[in-house]
Amino acid sequence: MIIHNINPVFLSLGPISIRYYGLVYVLGFLFLYFYLKYLVKKNAIENMDSDKVDTFMIYFIIGGIIGARFLDFIFYNPGILFNDPIEFFRVWHGGMSIHGGIIGGVIATLLFTKKYKVKFYKLADITAIPLMLFLGIGRIANFINGELWGTLSNSAFCIDYSKSQYVLNPPIGCRYPYQIFASLKNFAVAGIMLIVIGIKKLKEGLLFWYSILLYSIGRFLLDFVREDPRLLGISMGQLLCVIFAIVSIYFIIKIHLDKKTDDIDAVKTRTHSSS
Repeated sequence: MIIHNINPVFLSLGPISIRYYGLVYVLGFLFLYFYLKYLVKKNAIENMDSDKVDTFMIYFIIGGIIGARFLDFIFYNPGILFNDPIEFFRVWHGGMSIHGGIIGGVIATLLFTKKYKVKFYKLADITAIPLMLFLGIGRIANFINGELWGTLSNSAFCIDYSKSQYVLNPPIGCRYPYQIFASLKNFAVAGIMLIVIGIKKLKEGLLFWYSILLYSIGRFLLDFVREDPRLLGISMGQLLCVIFAIVSIYFIIKIHLDKKTDDIDAVKTRTHSSS
């Protein structure tokens, strides 16, 4: 048994508190920002320059956070949104739906790429692996916050929140360390995709959709040890994973069947061979 009594505040500066949860988001967005800046310098993204990176990050951050908060309240905590609408803006309290964040990020990216004539799948593929790494670190922040509890467990590594001075309304009994399991799963998805792209060049879009598919399958299975309300044995998070998996499979098949990329690659190969 492990006693959870971790202070979620990383640093306090008078009335201002910097929490690990918020710090993860800041570091994640900063990493993506400087990574895109690096790729732009290498001319790795067509029609993208340094100024457009700044604009894209504004789109991406706003879209991701609004999507994450909105879906969390709509599907998980609708009562809070009506009783205390200001809670929507208290992101440091937690309550960010990963599915909503992905949807918001995708919509924001689509709007940006359409306006600035940048390939959507190019940006989607670039952000796929950093996204999984960010989600992995985010689950560790959930553990520090003492939220997203696992189901009851008698294992030696179960987590007891009942003695914590930082967790509000802690659950009864010892729980599976769901957040740690989820973190390792997200890191594993990132690792698998790194290995795949190191072995084989994928068509644009496949890296993104395969990452979403692996994430969805992994979370669906793992969420059986997460304490969540269920209907017919399935939680809302698992239902969203099923929907995401189906959408991912559809686009993976669509991209595989698309001959345009194959034709372009074939032309490039013949051109290089003739020269």
